[in-house]
Amino acid sequence: MCVTAVGFDLDATLAVTDRPRAKLLADATTAVDAPSLSRQAYLDAHSRHLASETREPIFADLLADGCGTDADELAAAYRRAILDALSPLDGVPDLLSSLRREYRVGLLTNGPVVAQRGKLAQLGWEDNFDVTVVTGELEAGKPTRHAFDAFCEKLGDPPADTVYVGDDPKMDVRGANDAGMKTIQVLFPDGPDPEPSADAYVERDELVTALPDVIASLEARDDG
Repeated sequence: MCVTAVGFDLDATLAVTDRPRAKLLADATTAVDAPSLSRQAYLDAHSRHLASETREPIFADLLADGCGTDADELAAAYRRAILDALSPLDGVPDLLSSLRREYRVGLLTNGPVVAQRGKLAQLGWEDNFDVTVVTGELEAGKPTRHAFDAFCEKLGDPPADTVYVGDDPKMDVRGANDAGMKTIQVLFPDGPDPEPSADAYVERDELVTALPDVIASLEARDDG
């Protein structure tokens, strides 16, 4: 295998929040006096609106008519809560810079445009990738092949020569594999179980130091 490009997921892969997302959602609903919402209900609604400009349609799905809460107001409160809690893994800019000397490097992240582009601005990573694709700009999100094909087209590298790095078994690993990519699953405590179809694994707290060697091992494995 000749690797010419490396793609990354964003949330829980390169950047994390210092509080659980369920707590951040609860903080946002409290801030605008909205009804309590479960994290699972939010995730279900989020999956229906991966090709969206903002989170407003997500919360519009979740809020009952006549509840007195404006979906756009709650979306803004949740966005503020996440940005306040968001932190990068130490050393990510250096990792990306190093990888870009050898590969094309891109980001493919699920979610509304405003939310995901806002995270990149908060992190200062807008210029750290050769290509950035937010599924809110597409017709469909991960794990559909459409999302990964659009990403590879923008990268200018075929799926067979691209490695995708992410934490989610369905969205990242199986989705990228189905699109013809090699995959590296990022593992961390209390995170998803290792996905058997992943081509390799890396612990999140070792991502920055270990990833280049893991990528090289995929190339060597296929060459052998």
